[in-house]
Amino acid sequence: MPDYPGLVRFLIEPFLESANSLSIDCETSENAARVWIRIAFEGEDKGRVFGRGGRNIQVIKTVVAAAATCAGHSAYLDVYGSQSNSFEEDQGEREAPTRAREPGRGEDSQRFGEPQTVRENLPKPSIKLRPRLNLDGDS
Repeated sequence: MPDYPGLVRFLIEPFLESANSLSIDCETSENAARVWIRIAFEGEDKGRVFGRGGRNIQVIKTVVAAAATCAGHSAYLDVYGSQSNSFEEDQGEREAPTRAREPGRGEDSQRFGEPQTVRENLPKPSIKLRPRLNLDGDS
């Protein structure tokens, strides 16, 4: 079984002012197929650990989940005091974000002068071969 607390400590400590403020609790299920990792740290470090838009914590959760998958486990990383805690909530249950307005679709396409055709439906250009130049001097 991987050293989950050691891995989490290795990934999170560089973001903390004081490494002593990090608290890690690791719990495994009876059949050792699921691992719950709970972490807590000082509130002032929260911005650095989470990163802009939650990028840092998402990468940390992804690395922990990948290590767990390699070992045949499923891991859940919970951050004390955060709104969405488990990795499963962050990854599986949320739908992929949709673009607000796709080119060529919707009511705004006429207003903005965007083409009505979708790029995938356009025919592929044909390739015309050029005659080769004879550099040997032979005609």
